[in-house]
Amino acid sequence: MINLTINGLELEVDKGTTILEAAKKLNFRIPTLCHHQDLCVAGNCRVCVVEQVGNRTLVAACATPVTEGMEINTNSLSVRTSRKHIIELLLSEHNADCTKCYKNGECELQSLANEYSVGDHIFLDLIVDHKSMIDMSSASIIKDDSKCIRCLRCVRTCEELQGVHALAVANKGSEQKISSFFDKPWREVICTNCGQCINRCPTGALVERNNIEDVWNAILDPEKHVVVQTAPAVRVSLGEALGFEAGHTVTGKMVSALKRIGFDSVLDTDFTADLTIIEEGTELLTRLKDVLVNKRDDVALPLTTSCSPGWIKFIEHIYPDFLKNVSTCKSPQQMFGALAKTYFAQKRKIDPKNIVSVSIMPCTAKKFEANRPEMRSSGFKDVDFVLTTRELARMVRQAGIDFMRLEDVNYDSIMGESSGASVIFGATGGVMEAALRTAYEIVTGREVPFKNLNIIPVRGMKGVKEASIKIDGCTDEWKFLEGVELKCAVAHGLVNAREVMEKVKKGDAGYHFIEIMACPGGCLGGGGQPIPTNSKIRAKRARAIYDEDMGKPIRKSHENPEIIQVYKDFLGTPNSHKSHELLHTHYKERNRY
Repeated sequence: MINLTINGLELEVDKGTTILEAAKKLNFRIPTLCHHQDLCVAGNCRVCVVEQVGNRTLVAACATPVTEGMEINTNSLSVRTSRKHIIELLLSEHNADCTKCYKNGECELQSLANEYSVGDHIFLDLIVDHKSMIDMSSASIIKDDSKCIRCLRCVRTCEELQGVHALAVANKGSEQKISSFFDKPWREVICTNCGQCINRCPTGALVERNNIEDVWNAILDPEKHVVVQTAPAVRVSLGEALGFEAGHTVTGKMVSALKRIGFDSVLDTDFTADLTIIEEGTELLTRLKDVLVNKRDDVALPLTTSCSPGWIKFIEHIYPDFLKNVSTCKSPQQMFGALAKTYFAQKRKIDPKNIVSVSIMPCTAKKFEANRPEMRSSGFKDVDFVLTTRELARMVRQAGIDFMRLEDVNYDSIMGESSGASVIFGATGGVMEAALRTAYEIVTGREVPFKNLNIIPVRGMKGVKEASIKIDGCTDEWKFLEGVELKCAVAHGLVNAREVMEKVKKGDAGYHFIEIMACPGGCLGGGGQPIPTNSKIRAKRARAIYDEDMGKPIRKSHENPEIIQVYKDFLGTPNSHKSHELLHTHYKERNRY
């Protein structure tokens, strides 16, 4: 243990603790810009400087470990002056059009400027006229270099958490900038639209493409019937942006707010998450039969999930030889969009050309996915607009709705009913767990042999999780699976996806089924979620998701009565010709552009 003093108060901490972490234990907040809980130490913005008695220079609190007998002052005159000057220098080269910025009121630089009473610039000779440097080439992300403070959070996020390397530092001095993958020569550098860089950016340099006005225009058009779907992870995070602590499930209030905003039908992506399990589970069992019984060598195993558009884009670029291993099932968002303009339109007797399909997603890559040419099987664009959780929160505020006082309201019927299995789609391991609950019961006629249906081995925040389940007591149709040990893997974050895929590539895996989510923690840690998102917040959201699952009267996808009905009235059987037409697709190798 290490003994030190901070602002005259004595403290004992573990060896290796930084000054920043030690100060938190005494409830002293040291401001930072480059530091983030999920990322490695940087210490390059210097906003967190403190005074170490006996040291001639100020030190970066986030990058300096404590030492025995250290005396620290976090609020001396030299510290306050230095921080103020650093903030003023950052502002001198920052495009401060705050009143028009998407991050106005949520910008960390803006908050620090206010906190340190930055008014008249003392570096007037450094202030430059900012040219327009906005990159809008992505369907999901807008990059504005004129608002970048070069804290490198985005670069470190892309490299450390995702292993994608889509962003990097280019040039030096006043010409330094964050370059995108277009500037890099090698093939493996691409952007997956995951949006994790947005979640880490302290200013408005990286934001999602905003579709709020498009959705308002549709709602206010009397000729349009606007259908909205809400993803599993949104209900456990939306409250954070509207007054609740992290970890609160606000499903009923969210539905109430959407109705008050003016959506004509408020439905649940969880419905098509259940549908995905039926289709994907059937696909897995069919592939196993083709390999084990029919001895087909043209059928690929392991089967990987296809719910995460960031993962799909990653494999299209980096592992195109394994696209045959990807489930042909569309994501729940896209299945919903296809059914909204076919099944739902038919049931409600609405001309599909008058339906506007909107989704609320925790994910920025869903904006890209909705614009894919593969996603028009309904004869129209299946999902017209995608809003992030943050965008919905903004719409709630624009509508003047007091979210915390709203009554709880249920989803509308037809594509509004769901099971607990679909709710856990929002957490890493959730798709795997939901699939195993259904697949095991299909082949054995019994529930999975885990207490309360909770398949604990696939839960948690470990980067790569492995699990196996022995199949015993199969029904006659599935006797070929008797005694088979179904081997599964779960990965979240693309750096972990790469680890799993390298194993598969080398032939060392032996898996039958793999779940991969592009974002840390799965969808609950998506790039469209409220900021901040960190490991503690992801854990709270995960607990809320599993609590909602436990509270559901139906906890297996195949028991959802609306799923049973959609097959009876419209789709026929799982993996039928009609379901393949609407709910399945194939992906192709992509070049970097």
